[in-house]
Formats: sequence, C-alpha cells, structure tokens
Amino acid sequence: MNRHVRFLDTRPLRRSRPFRDLWIGTSASQLGGQIATVAVLAQVWDLTGSTVGTGAIGLATGLPMVLFGLLGGTLADSVDRRALVRATTAGQLLVAAGLSAQAVAGNRNVVLLLALVAAGTACGALGAPARRTFPVRLLPADQVAAGLALTNVSFQAAMLAGPALAGLIIARWDLPAAYGAQAVTTVVSVLAVIRLPAMKPEGADRDHTRRRPERGGWRIVLRRPALWGSIATDLSATLLAMPVALFPLVNEIRFGGNPQTLGLFLSAVAVGGITAGILSGTVTRWRRGGLVQLCAAAVWGLALAGFGLSGPLWPALGCLAVAGAADTVSVVTRSALVQLETPDAYRGRVSSLEHVIGVAGPELGNFRGGLMASATSAPVALVAGGLSATLAVAAVAATNDSLRAYRTPPTTDEPTAPETVDAATVTG
Repeated sequence: MNRHVRFLDTRPLRRSRPFRDLWIGTSASQLGGQIATVAVLAQVWDLTGSTVGTGAIGLATGLPMVLFGLLGGTLADSVDRRALVRATTAGQLLVAAGLSAQAVAGNRNVVLLLALVAAGTACGALGAPARRTFPVRLLPADQVAAGLALTNVSFQAAMLAGPALAGLIIARWDLPAAYGAQAVTTVVSVLAVIRLPAMKPEGADRDHTRRRPERGGWRIVLRRPALWGSIATDLSATLLAMPVALFPLVNEIRFGGNPQTLGLFLSAVAVGGITAGILSGTVTRWRRGGLVQLCAAAVWGLALAGFGLSGPLWPALGCLAVAGAADTVSVVTRSALVQLETPDAYRGRVSSLEHVIGVAGPELGNFRGGLMASATSAPVALVAGGLSATLAVAAVAATNDSLRAYRTPPTTDEPTAPETVDAATVTG
C-alpha cells in the first residue's frame, strides 16, 4: 500500500472548493460550540450553584435536538437545503449575539440563559439533517467517506482544544469574551454556507422553493437492508456498550477516585479517535464500507470488555484508545454508507433519523450501563455490555447479506448524482 494511503485522505479539501468551504465553516462552528458549552456550564453554575441547574442544560439541549432534528429532516426533503442551512445558521448567529449581550449586561436570570441555549440548539438541530446531506452532493462517491473523516477529525480536535481554550478565555477575559468567540466562529460558518451551491432535493419544482416530500421517507430504511443493517449495527454498539456513565465508578474502585485518572479515561477515547482519523486514509479508500463498519463495531465491544477486565491503568487506557479508534471508523463508514445508499429525495428524513439515533443511542446506553452496574458491578456491566454488543453485531452480520457485501460506488471525478427511486419500491 502506498504511504499516502495510510494517512488522512485530503483529496476532498484539495479538489472541491465547496467542500473546503463547508469544512472550514463546520470546523469553526464546532470549535465555537465547545467554547460556548463551557461558558454556559460556568455561568449556570455561577447563577445557581446547583447540579440541578447544570443538569437543566441537558434538558435545554436534548429536547430541542430531538424534536427539531426530526422536523428538520422533513424540511430538508422539501426545500433547498442550502437555504435551510443558511437560515438556521443565521439563527445560531443571532443566539450567539444574544448570549454575548446577556453576559455583557450581567444577566442573573438562568431561565433566560437556558432559553437562549434551547433556541440555539433548535436552530442547529433544524439544519443538521440538511447539513449532513452536503458531502454526498459535493463529492464523488469514492471521496464521501474521506470527507466525513476530515469532518470527524475537526470535531475531535474541537473536543480536545475547545474546552481548554474556553477556560483560558474565561479566566483572562470572562464570559462575554467566550460568547464573543462563539459569535465570531458562527460568522465564519455563515460565510461558508453562503458560498455553497444550491442543493434542492431530487424532484423539487424549479419554480418553487418548497414541495411535498416523497412518500415513504421513513420506511425506505426498512426497504433497504444495507440501511437498516448499518443503523442496527450502530444501535447495538451504543445501546449495549456505552461506557461513559461507568467511568466514575471504575475510577473509584480501581484508582481511588483520582480526578486526573477520570480525565485520562475521556482523553484516551479522544486520542484513539483522533489517531484513527489521522490514519483514516487506510479505510476510507476501501470500498467494503459495510464490512468495515461491522468489524469496527465488533472491535468497539471487545475493547470495552477488555477495559472492564483491565486492572492496571495503562492497559485500561489502551483499551479505551482502541475503542475510540474503532468508534471513529464505525461512525465514518456508517455515515458514508447511509448517505450513499439513501436516494436524494429521502436523505433529509433518513439523516434526521441518523441524527436522533446518534444523540439518543449513547444516552440510553449510558443509562442501561448505570442500571446494570447498580445491580451487579461496573466491571460486570462493562464486560457483559461489550460482549453482548459484539454478539449483536455478529447477528446483524450473519443475517444481513446486503450490509456485508456493500461496496462504495466506483471512483469518479463527478459529485454523487441524486438517485431517483420509484415510489412503489418505497411504499410497497
């Protein structure tokens, strides 16, 4: 294998100006979002001094993310997706300006703060399904996975750098500067979206910006085995083996509750994810995306079972790094498969389903892990969860020939063309 294949595949950035604009805007938005997350957490704690108050942040973000994410999927199949993302990103900019203004004014009303957070989340969720469809419309089919890997790397980098940068900004210039930094990054995102070409869904009326979406938008997932198999694989991994809720208990019983060790658990997952992203050229050029996802999801489960069995710190961190790397590979290959396998007229709704599952699956998986650990122990919950996830993935692989055999479309220099599907194949 050539040396350049083993590293991050940068062809999408070099060969597609629209994708490069999208990546820059998305990367800036992700960094600003991480800075704002820390600022909101710090401000809510300052206003309430209560874990109930900080927990309410989850409510203010979780509900809009699910509700408006589903609505955004229908809109993405009804209107020009670029126009939808322009409008929702502009809404996020207004919210960022509002957060900056309330911080400058010395706001002491936590309800106002949480309302602004909910509004910003709603805008982001409303545009998320449309935004997810952009890479497959801007890139050739064989570069879609590489484009998604680049986006994932920027997200992982923002996860690592954003909170630390937020801490520095808040310590030196206080909360208004942190919210101001978010506003600046959102401006970059708005400018990037403005430069994108129009992206109407397949079948849109040229003379109108809105149309009724094709029937059967949700059922197409069940009609296409590779689609439901890919989503089922992701659910198996997150619902049965999500480990984050168990980190504090594992840290307490094995490492004396040292907060530095707890931080290392999360960092190990992120380091594994970034490493896999940097080396993603190894897998994004492989056409057997379904098989790659199945293998990566199985490795995720086995690595977390290994973490449950590990006593010393370094083997435990190694298992988490492997799990983080496997998760990145699984996410990238699943996202590419879902976008390429879904006809363009239905991509908005299928993307919203993928978005909601990506949000809800890990949270429900953490809840399941906490319940199992309370009934048994953290190591038992980790080992049982990891092994059951691997077995569930194996069951999907054994029963879904289409996913195992799935191949990315062959190499081409043209962006992926919208696929037209006869409604009868969807409605049955």
